[in-house]
Amino acid sequence: MGSFTTAPFNVAIVGGGIAGVTVALGLLSRGIPVKLYERAGCFHEIGAGIGMSPNAERAMLSLDPRIHAVFRKLATPNTEDWFQYVDGFYNSQIGDGEDLLFKIYLGNRGFEGCRRSDFLAELAEMIPENCIEFQKEVISVTEAGYSDNEGGVTVLHFADGTVAEADIVLGCDGLRSKIRQLILGVDNPASPPSYSHKFAFRGLIPMQKAREALGQDKSSTRYMHLGHNGHVLTFPVAMGTILNVVAFVTDPGDWPSKERLTLPAIKEEAIRYFTGFGPVVTSIMEMLDDKLDKWGIFDLFDNPVPSYVSEGGLIGLVGDAAHASAPHHGAGAGCAIEDALALAVILEDAVAVLQNSSDGAQRKRVLQAVLSTYNDVRHERTQWLVQSSRFIGEMYEWQVPEINNDAIKGLAEAESRCRKIWDYDIDAMVKEARELFAAKI
Repeated sequence: MGSFTTAPFNVAIVGGGIAGVTVALGLLSRGIPVKLYERAGCFHEIGAGIGMSPNAERAMLSLDPRIHAVFRKLATPNTEDWFQYVDGFYNSQIGDGEDLLFKIYLGNRGFEGCRRSDFLAELAEMIPENCIEFQKEVISVTEAGYSDNEGGVTVLHFADGTVAEADIVLGCDGLRSKIRQLILGVDNPASPPSYSHKFAFRGLIPMQKAREALGQDKSSTRYMHLGHNGHVLTFPVAMGTILNVVAFVTDPGDWPSKERLTLPAIKEEAIRYFTGFGPVVTSIMEMLDDKLDKWGIFDLFDNPVPSYVSEGGLIGLVGDAAHASAPHHGAGAGCAIEDALALAVILEDAVAVLQNSSDGAQRKRVLQAVLSTYNDVRHERTQWLVQSSRFIGEMYEWQVPEINNDAIKGLAEAESRCRKIWDYDIDAMVKEARELFAAKI
């Protein structure tokens, strides 16, 4: 880990989820001082299982190999190298059968999963305690903007009455980002997330129970069970001891809570929503716990975030704060890690530029160029992900009229979109970011 004694700037990170923690580790490993501010009293990641696609693993390796080592330690191997897409409605069968619509090659050890909370907990342990402050809820930020020719610092104001200073602030505070509201304005339609009119029942089934009901094949690798106005994703986690279940349904109404994105549900509700599906899906619903959570699927689709950087150029948005997408591609966390890598390499180059400079105005201009470059490199891809995630969720529920349940058309659409995510050239992104930054300064 690098020395902080001659660091020419420091970075405040708001939010301690996967985006915030991976940004922190990537910067710390490059000798850039960070302070991470988390609103809760500890690191806490909501959600059950998480999968990481190949692009995410390549980004981890480049960001900080320790991140990748943690994931590989926790990742549950698939028994198949293919992602199976099956008819969960008309032709659903236990075990191997004729319900396969299409499959997409994952590659060796591709798109494996682990428990989200386990991953975050192990990453958080690698961040020094003096780089973290808990119970710090940001209420406003005073930015050292373009008009301040002396350089200056950006000041974070917290709900407990304290303040903190930083040269650059990164909002990694998720779907309902306070930093996004502060950058765009509370009344800006892009500030709040919007309900996608889908929600998901989420659950974990003991693997022995799942295997007895579904057979070896349908319990041991990634399956997407497609159907009318609903679809179910299953994959193994916890070293194959648990089957992770995410059961999505279309909901034409409004989400019933203004405050909570997760609400209690019961198994009978899930069974009712999947009435009419085939025996595999109905069996999965029957195996869920009696008490469940249902998760409203919110994203930034309706009103896309126009820029990930503040007007003053020293506050940036990362991960879901910038481009929260529906989870149907399983790519949100991976794209956040791509964001983290882009920022880390540009900030690393900024260190080299500013290493022997005490000019505050120059420091500010260089850091503005950092975030401007980051926005240029990341905005198009991540906004495409927001749009594509909505589309693919509708396709899985046979709501795209020109595709419906046509397996050939479905494969072509899913394959091309998955490949755009999974085959992303991480090294080319890094090269582009560095060259663009060099040109800007």
